[in-house]
Amino acid sequence: MPNKSRPSLLRRAIPAVFALAFGFATTTAFATTTTPSTTSTTTTKPAKTPKTAKTKTPAATGQLAAGQKFSTAGAAQATCPADTVVWASFTSTHSFHLANSKYYGKTKHGAYVCEKAATAAGYHQSKT
Repeated sequence: MPNKSRPSLLRRAIPAVFALAFGFATTTAFATTTTPSTTSTTTTKPAKTPKTAKTKTPAATGQLAAGQKFSTAGAAQATCPADTVVWASFTSTHSFHLANSKYYGKTKHGAYVCEKAATAAGYHQSKT
């Protein structure tokens, strides 16, 4: 009958095998011997330099400034009387719709803006 107070050889060997396989350090009852390597090929990568934070203007990010978005066409027309008022859709397409478009003022995410401001922010006229 096996002695229950002493763990079996397999039970003691399992943690050591995992430590060697995955590079973890554990304490085991086994002594391990290693032979020193005669050649060492260690390459080190140069340290990465931190990137400097750049401030982005609304035009560079494809976004319109808060003062350029209006909830009504009349408010937008008051700020740019010589320019055309368009409906800018704030989706990934970055497109704007003219007054004769069926989507003018109808999309869920958008606002009335001046056409020049929308073009300067990277928006383009929709094909529909």
